[in-house]
Amino acid sequence: MRKPKVVVLGAGYGGIMTVVNLQKKLGVNEADITLVNNNDYHYQTTWLHENAAGTLHHDRSRIAIKDIIDRSKVDFVQDTVEQVVPEEKKVILKNGEVTYDYLVMALGFESETFGIKGLKEHAFSIANINAARQIKEHIEYQFATYSNMKEKKDELLTIIVGGAGFTGIEFVGELANRVPELCQEFDIAREKVKVICVEAAPMILPGFDPELVEYARNYLERKGIEFRIGTAIKECTTEGIIVGADDNVEEIKAGTVVWAAGVRGSAVVEGSGFEAMRGRVKVEPDLRAPGHDNVFIVGDSALIINEEINRPYPPTAQIAMQQGETCAHNLTVLIREQGNMETFTPDIKGTVCSLGHDDAIGTVFGRKLVGWQAAFMKKMIDNRALFLIGGPLLVIKKGKWNFL
Repeated sequence: MRKPKVVVLGAGYGGIMTVVNLQKKLGVNEADITLVNNNDYHYQTTWLHENAAGTLHHDRSRIAIKDIIDRSKVDFVQDTVEQVVPEEKKVILKNGEVTYDYLVMALGFESETFGIKGLKEHAFSIANINAARQIKEHIEYQFATYSNMKEKKDELLTIIVGGAGFTGIEFVGELANRVPELCQEFDIAREKVKVICVEAAPMILPGFDPELVEYARNYLERKGIEFRIGTAIKECTTEGIIVGADDNVEEIKAGTVVWAAGVRGSAVVEGSGFEAMRGRVKVEPDLRAPGHDNVFIVGDSALIINEEINRPYPPTAQIAMQQGETCAHNLTVLIREQGNMETFTPDIKGTVCSLGHDDAIGTVFGRKLVGWQAAFMKKMIDNRALFLIGGPLLVIKKGKWNFL
C-alpha cells in the first residue's frame, strides 16, 4: 500500500511545529514527509529585532533544520517555492517540483508597505536573518563614517523606525541599549544620536493595556527615544522621510530608515489561486483552505477571526506554533482514517513586549507585569518556544539565560 505524501512548505514557527509533531505522531511506514524551505535553518523570527540592533548575534537566532527533524521520517528539500498547483497536487520550486497528497502551506510573512512611495527602495525591513544583519551593519557603518568625517553630517546618526507596534517598539527598545555602546565604540557623544519612532495611529502598541503603554513610552523616552505619534510617513527618500500630520508636511533627514509597521502573508498563496486578502486565507476551523480538503494553511498566511471582537487574530509566533500542533493532529487523523479532527482555537496565555533585554511590559495569565519581572517572563517564553521546537538540548544550546 502506497504511503501518503505530506509536504510542508516553510520552516517558520507554524511549519516546523507541524513537522516536529508529525514525526512524533506518525511511524516511518505511515507517511512520506517532506519539508521544503528556502534556507537550511529555522530562525526565531521574534528575535530578529535583537539581531537588527546588534544586541544578539544572528547565529543565536538560527537553528539548523538537520538538528530538529528526524531524518528517518522527514526528507528536507532546500529550495524556493514559486507556485502551488492544487488541481495537479504539485508544488513548483525554483529548481524542480514535488507532488503531494496532503499539503501544509506555512510560507511566512512579507513586508507590507501600503503603497508608501520609496519605502521598498530606501527603507530597511526586519524581514529575515540576512535583512537583520544588513540593518546592524548599516547602522555601524553610519557611525563609523560619521566618526571619520571632517565636516560632520549629524543626520547620519539619526535612525527612524516606522511603526510603533510590537516589532517597532521592541526594536527601539534594543536600540536604546545599543546606541550608548556604539557611541563609546566610535567616540561619539550620545546626544548626537537620534532614534525617532514614527506612528500614524494616535498611540503606540495598539491593543495593549493603556497603563502598560504609558509605562513603555515613559521608559523609552527616558532612554532617549523620540516618538512622533499621529504622524504618517508620506514618502521615503534617499535622505530620510517626509511625514505629515493633518496639513503639515515635514522632511526628517536620516542615515537609517527601518520600516516595521506592516506585514502580509506570502504572495505565493495568492499566486496559487487561493482566495486571500493581503496573502492571508480565511481558513476553515480545522485549518484547511476553503474548497481544498487536502491543503492546510498555518502561520502568517492563515486568517482566523476572534469572534469576541470580530477582528482577525494577529499573526504571532504563539498562535503559529499552536496551529502547527493542531495541523499535525488533523493530518494524522486523515492519514490513519481514525479519530476526530480538531477545531483550532487560539489559547492566548499572555503577551509580553520587550523594551530591551532588561525591561518589558506584558500581561501573563491575566496579570500585568512591568520591569524585570516582565523581562524575565519574556525570556521564559523564548526558552519555552525553543523547548517545543527542539527539546531541552536546544534550550541549553540557544536559550536566554541573562535574566538580570
